[in-house]
Amino acid sequence: MSHQKSILITGCSSGIGYDAAHTLARNGWRVFATCRAEDDCARLRGEGLESLRLDHRDVASIEAALLEILSRTGGTLDAVFCNAGYGVPVLAEDLPGHVLRDMMETNFFGVHEIVRRVIPVMRAQGGGRIVNCSSTLGLSAIRWRAPYVASKFALEGYTDTLRLELAPDDIHAILIEPGPITSNFRLNAKAQFEAHIDWQASASRAGYEAKILPRFDRDIDAKDPFELPASAVTAKLIRALEAKRPKPRYLVTTPTYVSYWARRLLPTRLADWFLAKA
Repeated sequence: MSHQKSILITGCSSGIGYDAAHTLARNGWRVFATCRAEDDCARLRGEGLESLRLDHRDVASIEAALLEILSRTGGTLDAVFCNAGYGVPVLAEDLPGHVLRDMMETNFFGVHEIVRRVIPVMRAQGGGRIVNCSSTLGLSAIRWRAPYVASKFALEGYTDTLRLELAPDDIHAILIEPGPITSNFRLNAKAQFEAHIDWQASASRAGYEAKILPRFDRDIDAKDPFELPASAVTAKLIRALEAKRPKPRYLVTTPTYVSYWARRLLPTRLADWFLAKA
């Protein structure tokens, strides 16, 4: 009897995680689809997935979820896809410290809490795949995205280091680099913005009115330029999981390819001029 490969995916309530969980389950993987809210977990269980609560900001929930997953698999876990995360558009000078700390907890520190716990499991079983969901904003910075860029730059360096450290154990650390993907990301960003950002008191209030507020007021079904469905990310995830020698990075969407090559081929000042127009 062939071994059914298992994967833990975080952030499965919608978007990238949701599509990845259902697609991999259809492809024969044993998927542990986790969400921050128990109501979302219940919904996914109703759809036929094994779903547990896991919040990147809550170490106890990470420990409990992994303990339950390993009890179900007999102590093995072939892969993890750390996908949960969020952003909020804000200039650095208008960014409250607590917002930055919370985003780092979700987008970066929570990933570390998961990774450090799955490494011994993968080493004991002879290998595994750790796939972290970064972003085109992990490759290059743009205005209005300071906290998200900071968290994704951190994730990039962290995963690059993991790749070097874990290679002798046949554990592959891989980055997925999405650009604009159809999801609830904009809705979640709007909620964070309205709750925490005092844009009206900003020296750049006119910029918020011109650049940020119109994006929030767009029709929910309006798409960004070059936007792709979540299935485009899942397709790259499958390649990262199943390739004999996976790439260090898998790029998704045209803007990500542009960012990747612009930072490598253009002088910094020319790249800054280009990105300032984004």
